[in-house]
Amino acid sequence: MKVNASALKVGNIIDHEGRLLQVMSSEISKPGKGGAYATHTLRDVRTGSKDVIRFRSQESVTKARLDDFEYQFLFADGDTYTFMDTNTYEQIELNGELIGYPKVFLQDGMMVTVSKFEEEPLAVSLPDKITMEVVECEPVVKGQTASSSYKPGQLENGERVMIPPHIDAGTRIVILTEDGSYVERAKD
Repeated sequence: MKVNASALKVGNIIDHEGRLLQVMSSEISKPGKGGAYATHTLRDVRTGSKDVIRFRSQESVTKARLDDFEYQFLFADGDTYTFMDTNTYEQIELNGELIGYPKVFLQDGMMVTVSKFEEEPLAVSLPDKITMEVVECEPVVKGQTASSSYKPGQLENGERVMIPPHIDAGTRIVILTEDGSYVERAKD
């Protein structure tokens, strides 16, 4: 499918010169003289190498057609993660590098989306937000609840995140899986 190069968003995968490239960052520039252009930082999904490519604003690129499948996370063995298709019970093993940073938030039984290009897994998407328990943090300081400062806290999976001062150990919080940032106190 052809799309305008300036319409590409972070996470899109394009087929450029026979390579599958994922958009890591995007910037559109409109200089005072001449036409606008879009500069994209692209990562080759197979080799991991990065390139910065500049496209004219009206230039078209081919967006790769990906098929999304729902899989259930089963377990991790080192840097190999095993997922199962809940319809066919087929299991696949994926390298942690393919999942990226969000792999630290994988939980047993979690449903994820695996994007494939011609049956080759290219990306794994976790739910946008998950709920986890804070197991360790500094104690609550009275009167500091309205402050915009944050303190370090450790989650049940061992990951360290910045949390508001009014959150105490044992509190369940909502976390963004994209970057591990605090969203809110869990409502459960």
